[in-house]
Amino acid sequence: MLVADPFGFHLCRASNAVERSYKTPSPHSHQERYLTHLLDIVAREKVDLVLPVSEEALHVSLLKNRLPDGTRLFALSNEVLQALHDKYTFTQIAENAGLKVPETYLASDAQASRLAESGDTVLKPRLGCSGQKLRMLTPDSLPKEPLGSADTIIQKRILGREVSTLSLCRNGKVLAHVTYEGLVFAGTVAVCFQRVDDLPQVEQWVADFARSGNSSHFLAFDFIVDEDGRPWPLECNPRLTSGIHFMEPADIAEAIIGFETAAKVGLRAEKRFQEGHTTLLQVYGNIFRPKKALHHLRAMLGARDVLWSIADPAPFPLMTPYSWPVLKQVMFRGRTFGEAATRDIAWPPQRTVQSDASSPAVKPVSAHGSCS
Repeated sequence: MLVADPFGFHLCRASNAVERSYKTPSPHSHQERYLTHLLDIVAREKVDLVLPVSEEALHVSLLKNRLPDGTRLFALSNEVLQALHDKYTFTQIAENAGLKVPETYLASDAQASRLAESGDTVLKPRLGCSGQKLRMLTPDSLPKEPLGSADTIIQKRILGREVSTLSLCRNGKVLAHVTYEGLVFAGTVAVCFQRVDDLPQVEQWVADFARSGNSSHFLAFDFIVDEDGRPWPLECNPRLTSGIHFMEPADIAEAIIGFETAAKVGLRAEKRFQEGHTTLLQVYGNIFRPKKALHHLRAMLGARDVLWSIADPAPFPLMTPYSWPVLKQVMFRGRTFGEAATRDIAWPPQRTVQSDASSPAVKPVSAHGSCS
């Protein structure tokens, strides 16, 4: 397996499953250079499968018509990815499919003020990730200035149980699904999480959404399940998420490689996983709040680490030094862990393919690889 990443040091570089690791330009800052770099790797290594694994999926999807014959891209089209990633258009897509969604408006819409004045709401960027720039509002705390622009949405706040899902779909059929909930968080990012088996209505909502759009590839959602048991989707992440840890690795690998004939993917026996190093930091960080620290410690002691493997031992002890490009932003620049981890691959890009039109044309070549 090959890995391409904007960071020179990243965790999977230490894995014995990785044959070679390439450092790329940041797709957020230099999208066309990033795509060109990937195409060069594909040509040099004679890659046959390109598998984006995080926020870079929206950038990598632009390779779809630039890859040579024999190279497969495991991702939705850029147009579909953008529509699902956009929190406003996602709610419209779901609503048009007859599915229940929280009341949502563009912050620039006249209806936004009415909604904000009528009860608790959430203000957030249409294209944000990792909970960045999210604000909880009440009618008594509304700002005097306009709520925001068309780049921001306001959504009715739903109270209840927070859960997430990850599904692998093919032509509208769900091949694999897991519902899970966070137990320990670093900011808004769950670092210890457990599988949930008592919410079949959430899985049904996902199945209905996948069927309505004839969806393929990975789809992930964040939900609030209210006191009546009704699931309300907050956003769609059309890419891999932490839910992948609950799925059988061999089944997932076979399903991606032989996607057109893949059978149902099984779930692992373990129901609780964690990023152990980060979970431990949350225990230490709450040392003066004993109840919270004890809760985190209990969750940690009952979870399997996602990194540790006797067959691939290096990533676990090397997590801290290999995560330095992210950690230094958290420690010295005041960024959250989620923001630091995704800022170089976030969508939208600062420079688009169109704005890079003056760059030399790239001759399509064969592609295979992983991007993080």
